[in-house]
Amino acid sequence: MIPRELRLPPEHLFPADEWRLAEIGFSRRWMGNAETVFALSNGYLGIRGTFEEGRPGIETGTFVNGFHETWNIEHAEEAYGFARTGQTIINAPDASLLKLYVDDEPLYLPTARLPEYHRELDFRDGVLRRDLHWSTPAGKQVRLRSTRLVSLDQRHLGAICYEVEVDTDAPVVISSQLLNRQDAEAVDEPRTNGGDPRRAKAFRHRVLNARDHHAENLRLVTGYRTTNSRMTLGVGVDHVVETDNPWDAAATWSEDLSKVVFTIDAKAGVPFRVVKFFTYHSSRSVPPRELVDRSRRTLDRAVRSGFDVLAQAQRRYLDDFWHRADVQVEGPRRVQQAIRWNIFQLCQASARAETSGIPAKGLTGQAYEGHYFWDTEIYVTPFLTYTEPRITRNLLRFRHTMLPLARERAAELSEPGALFPWRTVNGEEASAYYQAGTAQYHIDADIAHAIKRYVDVRDDKELLCEVGAEILVETARLWTGLGFFSPEDDAFHLHGVTGPDEYTTVVNDNAFTNLMARQNLRYAAEVVLWMREEAPAAYRHLVHETGLQDEEVLAWQRAADAMFVPYDEDRGIHPQDANFLEKERWDFAGTPIDRYPLLLHYHPLVIYRHQVIKQADVVLAMVLLADQFSPEQKRRNFDYYDPLTTGDSSLSACVQSILAAEIGYEEKALEYFQYALLMDLADVAGNVVDGVHIASTGGVWMALVYGFGGLRDHDGHLRFDPRLPAPWSRLAFPLRFHDRRIEVELTHEGMDFTLSEGDPLTIEVRGKDYELQPGRTLTIDSPGDAEAEDAEAPGIGEEPEGPVVHVTEAEEDGLDTGPRGTPLPDEATDVPADTQPATDVPADAAATGDG
Repeated sequence: MIPRELRLPPEHLFPADEWRLAEIGFSRRWMGNAETVFALSNGYLGIRGTFEEGRPGIETGTFVNGFHETWNIEHAEEAYGFARTGQTIINAPDASLLKLYVDDEPLYLPTARLPEYHRELDFRDGVLRRDLHWSTPAGKQVRLRSTRLVSLDQRHLGAICYEVEVDTDAPVVISSQLLNRQDAEAVDEPRTNGGDPRRAKAFRHRVLNARDHHAENLRLVTGYRTTNSRMTLGVGVDHVVETDNPWDAAATWSEDLSKVVFTIDAKAGVPFRVVKFFTYHSSRSVPPRELVDRSRRTLDRAVRSGFDVLAQAQRRYLDDFWHRADVQVEGPRRVQQAIRWNIFQLCQASARAETSGIPAKGLTGQAYEGHYFWDTEIYVTPFLTYTEPRITRNLLRFRHTMLPLARERAAELSEPGALFPWRTVNGEEASAYYQAGTAQYHIDADIAHAIKRYVDVRDDKELLCEVGAEILVETARLWTGLGFFSPEDDAFHLHGVTGPDEYTTVVNDNAFTNLMARQNLRYAAEVVLWMREEAPAAYRHLVHETGLQDEEVLAWQRAADAMFVPYDEDRGIHPQDANFLEKERWDFAGTPIDRYPLLLHYHPLVIYRHQVIKQADVVLAMVLLADQFSPEQKRRNFDYYDPLTTGDSSLSACVQSILAAEIGYEEKALEYFQYALLMDLADVAGNVVDGVHIASTGGVWMALVYGFGGLRDHDGHLRFDPRLPAPWSRLAFPLRFHDRRIEVELTHEGMDFTLSEGDPLTIEVRGKDYELQPGRTLTIDSPGDAEAEDAEAPGIGEEPEGPVVHVTEAEEDGLDTGPRGTPLPDEATDVPADTQPATDVPADAAATGDG
């Protein structure tokens, strides 16, 4: 991977803290980065971390998941089957604005004298706080405190508490605004993204059209309908004032800018506090009038309850979240802070994404048009499946709602079954560049893989009967139609496809695609046969919905068994595709660092004719399907492909870290982990201003748990082979598996596995089986350094040789993985000398269009 610059903000501005990200001095240089890393979201509603005063702002944005406008994709040269409908998430009306004037002078941070400035995002309570001291041009001293949250408890609600206090009597004005930036600030220019295909384009037409509104006292609500997609949005604000200062307010409504202006005769030392509640409701079909009514009801409830109740609910939600999801590392400075920031982003991107997918940037930016990709299934659902499986289930149900359009897309490409879109909001393919878009047929297998992992980890076969089996049937059909048996080798081949590496497109027998398709075919057959025997009613429904024939299952099995998997005997590696090794290697030594990412500096044809990789491809296959490669194959493949991988995609570093850890390349594993961990915090990709790389945040969890934690979960059985890096003294994390809670703690002295909830469970540790008992901790002491490389842990019924196994009573509350930051002890739990070794034992509703 090409070395990348780490643009880490200086510690004197952004100090290390295990539970907070803080900014203790205003800096215009880091402002764009801060807008992203301080963004708030709940998976339905997201607001970038811009200032309430509105200026300055680099990339302002408020986003509602799935709320989008459509537009016709214009191809310079048309061809049959090209994507036709572009979809872009809308920058929704901004309710975060509270402009402050003292003595009629506006607070403008770049030029203001700020003797004190502090802003922080606390991961435990999910609020963004700001506390600053402004010395006005007239010499008056103003204390400003603001607290902002987007509710995790109430999906459609957010609030800002804004408090101003002056040291001398002064006239103060606060202009609370609801601004439709999408149209009020639009420019009449062609859509452009500055030459960067990752960024969203601007619209050339008016997008939001007010169709209804309500204005009463300090409340303003507007109902909109979009011009093309015909989606609807209700957005409203209301205010509660707490002060002993004399004040007045005047409200005005307009389509693009509504205001409540507070005029205060501020007295010295007497604070003026206003709480601004805001709400958003969206729909594909409900008229604006109804969304206005919904917004009013949400605001009624918020005003009755108050800000403190909302904040307390936020803290309770996150207490539970961190209990389920916290990963603790004792290691170099800042590592724990960065880990928790990444995990917090996963919470923000997914918590209330209940009738939608998860956009590539979450709701922190407009890049990638707010589209859903394969990122969700491959990089985000592993975390969710082990920590909050309800969300994984909803995401898979949402994919199922796209099945009718996926069937249409497959038919358009002359194939049976279903082909899910490479990038989309509404289910239609939105990738105009088919070589690196539609040709990535592996999206079907990625979704099937996510279904399989969820069922393996949760043992939830009801999901198969509800939606999973139908997806598996239609994706399996796609592969049998797309592939063919070659008369030359009797193998099943897949031609004209693109794998994860978008620098190598439309190839024959991409190894990743073939391997994932094989798993898809086999799992579809397995599930159908299981349903026929064990769930006959669900099976009959499946046959009715899909027209499934018995001979199809046999065809899937035959294709899977005959699937061609490229392998080069001489090199001992798996070629990325049938012809990859025939290409000339890219001249990495002759490519300046400022020419990366290559996609912004070289014509695609130049890139395609070389051995150069944008992101892990074969390496990703070895991570997802680890049981299908030998240790030597993994090492040889990694050694060959790692030098060819540019890392131009944020999806790569985490995957390379996982495999590097597995094959014993600790230095590389840590290097790649650092890139993934700091992808946004240190702006590794150079585009953090466009939003958080959500897939990379999921990859951070995967690197910790699958990489250094050594977790593997094939076929519903937990296996651990940890690789704790030398610079870390401890790694601890919880997992939910088959309705059990397992707490894992790794040190260089040993490994602890505590079953704190659920029935006994057999796990495998370094090739040996152990049974975990409820409320007890299994401790496996690590062998000495000299024998650590080859020593094997004892299995069930075996006397310990080398590592020593202990079983102890777990503490009442299990490992401390809660949100309070109490450190776990550095040393392993003390075990009495007469402790015996382990005993011998047998081994929500489907998504709708409304938000």
